[in-house]
Amino acid sequence: MSEQDRQVIDLRSDTVTKPTAAMRAAMEAAEVGDDVYGEDPTVNRLEAMVAEMMGMEAAVFVASGTMGNLISVLSHCGRGDEMILGDYAHIFRAEQGGGAALGGVHPHTVRNQPDGTLDLDEVTAAIRAYDPHNPITRLICLENTQNFCGGRALPVDYMDAVGDLAHERGLKLHVDGARLWNAAVALNVAPARLVRSADSVSVCLSKGLGAPVGSVVAGSAEFIEKARRNRKVVGGSMRQAGVLAAAGIVAVTEMVERLADDHANARALAEGLAQIEGIEIDPNSVETNIVFFVLTQPDMTPVQLAQALRSRGVVLNAGAGKRMRAVMNHHVTAEDVPAVVAAFEQALHQGAAAAGEKVVVYG
Repeated sequence: MSEQDRQVIDLRSDTVTKPTAAMRAAMEAAEVGDDVYGEDPTVNRLEAMVAEMMGMEAAVFVASGTMGNLISVLSHCGRGDEMILGDYAHIFRAEQGGGAALGGVHPHTVRNQPDGTLDLDEVTAAIRAYDPHNPITRLICLENTQNFCGGRALPVDYMDAVGDLAHERGLKLHVDGARLWNAAVALNVAPARLVRSADSVSVCLSKGLGAPVGSVVAGSAEFIEKARRNRKVVGGSMRQAGVLAAAGIVAVTEMVERLADDHANARALAEGLAQIEGIEIDPNSVETNIVFFVLTQPDMTPVQLAQALRSRGVVLNAGAGKRMRAVMNHHVTAEDVPAVVAAFEQALHQGAAAAGEKVVVYG
């Protein structure tokens, strides 16, 4: 990374990462073919690797996590069917209601608990009895880690319990695993163990893993055949996609273990922020790379704080309300954390210029 880039500590999201030198070299050297014909060897290799890592039969490479979730929902549900998911789920809050807009799939929300889980009794109550007035419940969706609940890692026994509930009632379980790698590292388990009771999972190669583009959906061979068809209908089939898949291979082979550094840096930031007047945060709630906090200083808005931080070399989004988020990524080092804390102290104690409000949906 250039000196100019290093002058700014960007905490808006782990989506701001840039590919590593190893990724760029792999992309340049990638062997490619037409993926629609199944002839791109690098894509085929990536799909086989991720399927094995997830303990699934097959996988398909897609352009984004949103696309991965969308084609999963479309593959599990038909028009007029219903999916149960959290009211804080990324699928529900930040993907334009794609399942409903493009697939006619009705979302039935259940409250996310502070730890990111859904109460099993509430999920059970949300499953529709057969009645001509009701949509048919087909699917339960979980998100692990749970972004809007603070990057919380849903534990193995909970994932198993939801899977058991789904299958006992004849439903399927899809896992939005955009940051499943973070959950696996935080819980010290294999990703496959976290989704052993799931029917499908979508995992991102970008975000904490740093690849420039792409996600992978994994599931049974029959499910992935449907998912490939749905990838086509939403315009997601690609040609010589091995150029992108090559970076994904580096991501899953070289970048997973280092997520622990992001987690440690996030916890250190949370502990530093907890000492600052005007910030409310429980450091014990920080489990992975996402730090949510509440701005309590009465004479400053989130926009003003974000502006004051930017002038001090720290980039942060101003979200809706007083709740704000900082996300660690592989461009942020342990040495950067004290500088971020100092920037917060200066910004809060010295004030900032007023500005117009801007709402950001966290990805």
